[in-house]
Amino acid sequence: MQLSSGERSILAYFPSSGSAGRAVEELKAEGFTSVSLDRVSRYGANHDAEYNNPLAGRAETATGLVLYSAGTDSIANNESRVLLAADPSVSGYGDADYGTAGGRAFLVTVVTDEEKVPAAVGILKKHGARV
Repeated sequence: MQLSSGERSILAYFPSSGSAGRAVEELKAEGFTSVSLDRVSRYGANHDAEYNNPLAGRAETATGLVLYSAGTDSIANNESRVLLAADPSVSGYGDADYGTAGGRAFLVTVVTDEEKVPAAVGILKKHGARV
C-alpha cells in the first residue's frame, strides 16, 4: 500500500486480542475508516482465530488452541505446524510474556491524515498499545 501525500500509518502492538479489538471499535466509532487488526507470528503460519476457537469446539490441533495455527490443508501450513508444535507456549512452560512482537502479538494498523494522528495514537495508548 502506498500512502497518499499527507497520510500517515500507525502501527500499534497489543498484548491481547480483546484490548486490540476495543481499540479498533473506538477508532471506527471516532471516524477512522482504514483500521485493521492482525495477529503477528514468528513462523509465518496462517492464524485463524475464528476457526480455532476452542469455545466453539472447532480447534483441530493442539497448536490450534494456543497459536491459532490450524484450519488449512496446504502442505506449507502442515510443515509449519511442526515448528509451531515445538514452540514453548504450546507445552505451557513458556516464560511470562513469551510470544511474538515482544509479548504483543496483536497488531492494529491505522492509516489516517496527518492532523488526526495524535487522536488515533491517544485512543491506541488508552487501550494499552505500544505505538
